[in-house]
Order: sequence, then C-alpha cells, then structure tokens
Amino acid sequence: MTASDEDLARAAAQGDGAAFAALLDRHYDRLFRLCFRLTGARAEAEDLTQDICAALPAKLQGWRGEAKVTTWLWRVAVNAAHDRRRRRATFLKASDGWGDWETARQADIEDGRERVDWLLRAMAKLPDDLRDTLALVLDEVSHAEAGTILGVSEGTVSWRVSEAKKKLRALRAAEEA
Repeated sequence: MTASDEDLARAAAQGDGAAFAALLDRHYDRLFRLCFRLTGARAEAEDLTQDICAALPAKLQGWRGEAKVTTWLWRVAVNAAHDRRRRRATFLKASDGWGDWETARQADIEDGRERVDWLLRAMAKLPDDLRDTLALVLDEVSHAEAGTILGVSEGTVSWRVSEAKKKLRALRAAEEA
C-alpha cells in the first residue's frame, strides 16, 4: 500500500527523512516544470527548485493539512518565484549600468529558441498574476486547484487564462507584423 501525500507530509514534518525523500521523489519533476514556467530559464528554475526543496523541511512543519500537499507545494513555489522576482528587481536597480550587458545576453538567448522558448519569453511579458495562473494551468493543475493556490476563485482563474491567451495572441501577431 502506498502512503498518501498527506501521510508522507505529516511524517516528514516530524523529521522522517524517508517520508521527505518519497514526497520529493513524487513531486520533484512537476515542481521543477512549474519553476521553469515561472522563471523562464532552466538555470534559474534549477536554483529555485533547489531553494524550495532545501526550505521544505521547515515549511512542512507549518503545513496544516487544510489543502492537498500539491496545492500547498505549488503555492510555496509561486511565493518563492515572487520573492525571487522582487530580489532581482532590487538587484537590477542597484546594478544600474549593467543593463546593456543584460540586454545583449537576453538577445543571445532568444536567438536560438523555437516555439516552447517563445512561449516562455512571451509569458515573461505577462503581468505576474496572468503568468502565474497560466504556468499552473500549463502544469495540468485544475482551475479549482489553481484558484486555491493563488487565493482566487475558479472563475477568476478561467478569466486569467483567457486574458493570458489574448495577450499571447496579440504578442505573436505584433511579432509577425
């Protein structure tokens, strides 16, 4: 009999390393994919995923079991991505003058990308709420679960997905014009 995510999370919160390893084994790949969609860069997604995993033992002690473990974990990931964006924005303000170098680096990255990479770049141009919602839905999280993770209604998730699609279509049209 396989233990449920919730049982594993409770055991891990009590210091059971095997339960923690089993929980990570089940969800690491999806967590990484979500982080990749939230950040748009493989290296940054790897760093973010590792940071989340390193912080999970302490965070699991705060999990109250009111939501599914995956819903709670995706919320942790979204919050960590928000924190990383805020830190990056602060860093970029502090490192004014390096902008030309960063612009050239981003242009080099964009030159070799195809469809999937275009989507990631386009998602980076979306407002945070639309990008986060779309990243969750693309990761096969239901609209109801995405609503719980983001703290909004299921209808708001559906509206955000629709708005994100409109903005992505407009971006594509503008690039092809």
